[in-house]
Amino acid sequence: MTATGTGTGPGPAAGTGIRLTAPAPGWSIAADVVVVGSGVAGLTAALRCAAAGRRTVVVTKARLDDGSTRWAQGGIAAALGDGDTPEQHLADTLVAGAGLCDEAAVRTLVTEGPDAVHRLIGTGARFDTAPGSDEIALTREGGHHRRRIAHAGGDATGAEISRALVGAVRAAGLRTIENALVLDLLTDADGRTAGVTLHVMGEGQHDGVGAVHAPAVVLATGGMGQVFSATTNPAVSTGDGVALALRAGAEVSDLEFVQFHPTVLYLGAEAEGQQPLISEAVRGEGAHLVDGDGTRFMVGQHELAELAPRDIVAKAIMRQAHEQGVAHMYLDGRHFGAQMWESRFPTILAACRSHGIDPVAEPIPVAPAAHYASGGVRTDLRGRTTVPGLYACGEVACTGVHGANRLASNSLLEGLVFAERIVADIAGTPAPEAAPNSTPADGPDTARATAPSAPRTALPLLAPDTRTAVQRIMTTGAGVLRSAESLARAAAELDRLHREATAAAGRPGRAEPAGATATGTATPTAPADPKAPEPGVEAWEATNLLCVARVLVAAARRREETRGCHWREDHPDRDDASWRRHFRITLDADRALTLHTTATADFPPTVTP
Repeated sequence: MTATGTGTGPGPAAGTGIRLTAPAPGWSIAADVVVVGSGVAGLTAALRCAAAGRRTVVVTKARLDDGSTRWAQGGIAAALGDGDTPEQHLADTLVAGAGLCDEAAVRTLVTEGPDAVHRLIGTGARFDTAPGSDEIALTREGGHHRRRIAHAGGDATGAEISRALVGAVRAAGLRTIENALVLDLLTDADGRTAGVTLHVMGEGQHDGVGAVHAPAVVLATGGMGQVFSATTNPAVSTGDGVALALRAGAEVSDLEFVQFHPTVLYLGAEAEGQQPLISEAVRGEGAHLVDGDGTRFMVGQHELAELAPRDIVAKAIMRQAHEQGVAHMYLDGRHFGAQMWESRFPTILAACRSHGIDPVAEPIPVAPAAHYASGGVRTDLRGRTTVPGLYACGEVACTGVHGANRLASNSLLEGLVFAERIVADIAGTPAPEAAPNSTPADGPDTARATAPSAPRTALPLLAPDTRTAVQRIMTTGAGVLRSAESLARAAAELDRLHREATAAAGRPGRAEPAGATATGTATPTAPADPKAPEPGVEAWEATNLLCVARVLVAAARRREETRGCHWREDHPDRDDASWRRHFRITLDADRALTLHTTATADFPPTVTP
């Protein structure tokens, strides 16, 4: 990685010319907007775009309701209660963000949030209400000084929001392409967005690699939790959106700030993949964190005790566990009684019991696990990235709202608010004319973009089984506890995987396979080296995970301080004088990473005035 000093860094992205190794598109469709992702951010953007008269196509990696939103338990934060105000919500968010929040972005979130929640209700979402009242029931979570978390189905908020939005999308008749992994951004000769290539898995109207041609692309692909061995994220969260944006020349920021949720059901040291989340709302309702002797160790460590911001609680659990030579702590909610567990937290109760733990009768073993990426593809307040026509919202984006540590339940709200802002920007521009030979999104698949893309370089693919290697490298070297030594070791091991993939791709007999350009044309192929990985979903996912892992480790090595959810054992203090800044990372044409440091805590514009 090349590191530069402070300053504004490069101008608008010119593109890297790098693409995933993939076959040429065998089909294509045309649209005005393609939305990639089907969580709260993606479906909100899609519905609003369609309502604004834009031909909209939704592309999602699994089914429409299989994104990260469905797994959100706690709720959505907004100043909805009596006595609460956006200013109080802003103050709590800024504290949690540990000095790196963009205050303008946070102010936008908290002031526009309440109305956005009511529009979500208008879409069909049903939140829990207070007994005998039509008022929304509100609870507390870590870092919040007031009850401002709206929830649904007790602890199934995400599932309810997903149900409502998916229903609205189907009712509106939006075109959707499910079970499709987005591959790369298409650009025209001027570097503007021209659509995406994608691979459709399984049966359907389309199969294999194709293209959606559109002058606006909204990335809402969710997070990258699968870069670690244990995470609360679903299996589809492999950092595809961040990797695509990097290859397209976009900037990413704050990827070192990965939030590890402090209370994830501990299933043993060898547990891998998606782990059951024990929502912060459980602590919000009065559950206590205790050690093996039943001692509450958070009392006296923070004014909010168990409801301190997540980074503080995660560090306290790790510290206590290390001091006692154990692997986990406990969350004690036995005093709730069976009725409260069954009515308020039915999903969590069922998950625990399925693993042989009964929260009604015993404390729950918990430990931190990768949960949320506070950083991502850098955007402005209108969701614009540094690539013209490419937008990002939700967890894949870095809006500046979360800073160094996300405040609990701000994620669903961010998806709502900034998706609406993206649509306002898209709707504020004239509707594009159809490209030559193009047809509407529901017509024959003959659409083509109007100009060729830059020369293309195929990115060497990782063998599918290296996914586990990446996860273990990251868990050991760049997990909750980090140091110069652990990060250097992780960087070296990731670089080794990168070199091995490059060497396999460069062996005699290996040539770049046919792939996508903005015109849909293909490049000649030669027989592939049989030892090199074949293009396919597992190889593409492993390659994307390696890409985001390298960026995360590079940023974590550079940030020689402890701030928010970035914890350096060798630099245990926060250093505002040196590090109250952001990193802007880009991928070069030679696949090296370049890191620019902002001069202050403020981000420069994404769009040149």
